[in-house]
Amino acid sequence: MTMKKIPPYNPTNDLIFKFVFGREERKHVTLTFINDMLGRTGKDAFVDLSFRNAEFVPTTEDEKQGRLDIFGVLDDQTRVDLEMQVFNHMNMEKRSLFYWSQMYLHFEGLKSGDDYLAMKPAIALNILRYAFLPQDEPFSRYVVYDPAAHHRLSDDFEMDFLEIPKYKNKPVKEMTRMERWLAYFANKLDALGKEELAMATPEIGEAIEASDKFVMDEMEYRKYLQRESAIWDYNTDMRGSRQQGYNEGYGKGVNEGVEKGYNKGVKEGYNKGHDEGVNEGVEKNSREMVDGMLAEKFPLSQIAKISKWPLEKVEAYAKERHHEQ
Repeated sequence: MTMKKIPPYNPTNDLIFKFVFGREERKHVTLTFINDMLGRTGKDAFVDLSFRNAEFVPTTEDEKQGRLDIFGVLDDQTRVDLEMQVFNHMNMEKRSLFYWSQMYLHFEGLKSGDDYLAMKPAIALNILRYAFLPQDEPFSRYVVYDPAAHHRLSDDFEMDFLEIPKYKNKPVKEMTRMERWLAYFANKLDALGKEELAMATPEIGEAIEASDKFVMDEMEYRKYLQRESAIWDYNTDMRGSRQQGYNEGYGKGVNEGVEKGYNKGVKEGYNKGHDEGVNEGVEKNSREMVDGMLAEKFPLSQIAKISKWPLEKVEAYAKERHHEQ
């Protein structure tokens, strides 16, 4: 009996992320991830996690509504929000502050008659599919701190960021606990490397098994591909045009006027972004999507629709892959 091949996938897809880390049956995996990210061990480690409804309801009609990716309460009543951010909307600091404030103030944060001392700490842990911060290190922690006095005002506020593109390959045995999870999300290890990763942190092995299980479900994998297609479209149309357009437009338009240069740069950047695919990652991700759908024997017309490739290109690529095999 022939084993069904696991199609290629990206663990940072938010559908996979919620499936792996937001389920009660894998609560211990999520708990290990949180402790490893926060560097907690021994008596300082969290030992339990209760998942809660992640949707916060506005208190007024004009207040913004929202939903956290994964929200839970730890054993000491610390609130934690795990967010997988796949789109770079250029507002991550504001977005994360908003989510953190909702988590801190709402979800029974302070009841009528309570003292302010009843407020519990809240940690926002953001996993980013894009580079965001200026520092080279992939993991960053922000707290309320007076740098002159070297004094932390309160333990209630913590905002952390794990930037996947800053992953640097190294032997698994030399990785820290945090770097092993980074390696899982970066998904650049070969089969042997993944085995070593699972042996070093068994919960990562469970996360890999759960990810594989998700994409082996035909209906779930179809949703995954549609989500990846939306991410691919957004990154191509928005990030390329906005960032490259701004950089080129601003540089060319200094003497002509910032406004004129910006508009011109956006247009040029958009076209260039489409022509060049913004970066190597876009084309690679697109090919992986098509490879997965071909492996699942999706109709070529449907592959063309989801991947946004011309049908002729899909047919030629499918023929090329058939000859390779």
